Amino acid sequence: MRARFVLIILILLGLTAGLTACGTEEEPAPAPAAPKVVGYFAGWGVYARDFQVKDLDAGGAASRLTHLLYAFGKVTGGKCTVADRWADYEKPIDAASSVDGVADAGAELRGNIGQLRKLKKKHPGLRVLWSFGGWTGSAGFTEAARDPDAFAASCHDLLTDPRWTGVFDGIDVDWEYPNACGLKCDKSGPDALARMLGSLRSAFGPDAVITAAVPADVSKLTATDYRAAAGSADWLSAMTYDYSGAGGDDPAKAQKTAPHSPLTTYPGIARETANTSATVDELLGLGVPASKVLLGIGFYGRGWTGVSAAEPGGDASGPAAGRYEKGLEDYQVLIRRCPPTGVVAGTAYAFCGSQWWSYDTPGTIRTKMAYARSKALGGAFVWELSGDTPQSDLLTAVADGLS
Repeated sequence: MRARFVLIILILLGLTAGLTACGTEEEPAPAPAAPKVVGYFAGWGVYARDFQVKDLDAGGAASRLTHLLYAFGKVTGGKCTVADRWADYEKPIDAASSVDGVADAGAELRGNIGQLRKLKKKHPGLRVLWSFGGWTGSAGFTEAARDPDAFAASCHDLLTDPRWTGVFDGIDVDWEYPNACGLKCDKSGPDALARMLGSLRSAFGPDAVITAAVPADVSKLTATDYRAAAGSADWLSAMTYDYSGAGGDDPAKAQKTAPHSPLTTYPGIARETANTSATVDELLGLGVPASKVLLGIGFYGRGWTGVSAAEPGGDASGPAAGRYEKGLEDYQVLIRRCPPTGVVAGTAYAFCGSQWWSYDTPGTIRTKMAYARSKALGGAFVWELSGDTPQSDLLTAVADGLS
């Protein structure tokens, strides 16, 4: 009798363990988050470039993006403010330039923001963020950092303005650079960005998308606590481009050709850490989760003139001519005018006549996206969408390469 009782207990325990094990086995593992495909749309592009919000839909970009960042708002007096009222929400859009083919009328929301509303209606899965700052617009962050709560409140008030309710799903901070030097130098302290993003998260709530662009220069990455900053952000966008270029304050940059967005180091590189892999490794080494790092891709090239050598490292006399800026040109122009003649460190270069350009192509982008996947990064972002071909060849390579 006693032996039978013990046997029954053992059977019951075995059944319980089996049920527990089965339950554990049946619990699905959490699915990895879908990679982010993020693109900046420059508000000023509607002028000389004639790149309209409609072009995002017509060229297929809107269907490939997960997030669109509208650049830039201003930071003035420690607050988020509008940068260009005319382009942002006052300019009437005619039927030919409108996302839905209908011209603006009456008191309807106009300009780029009005078109963004129409774009979201046509692509309901697309999330739109308003980006503030940028290279020429970052000086105001120093004052904003003195009272991050007041800054965050002003940003929330602006993004939720009744005139464009529902257009913006969050905010992007493009501070170049916190506690370091960009166009101007900042000394707000290593925790300034983290405090600012924390205040934005408190003001906007858990469902808003809060992001920040971060430098590629490893020396600047150590000036700010990016691990803490990542705690309140959905992701950090690593600006892994412009490692070199013709012109600027460094005379050496105008004398030697070099790829501006190398994936890895290469023989003759001026600085061993001036490449994408070094930037990513530094961010991960600082404790930023890989899933919160986005790889940056430039949709443009950097170029030199007075060049006689086809390989990188050749002598140059200065920056090549560009339509809007010396030493810079869009991919869609370069691929026709100066097609690639070689690849170095995972990016393309082109030698044509006396000019030498470096830029990414669909092929080199696929290589970079494979690298992003190998590092389990959160995705990629692009600066900026007007540089792509009308049929979105580069963005397609980004989206397909991440999938």
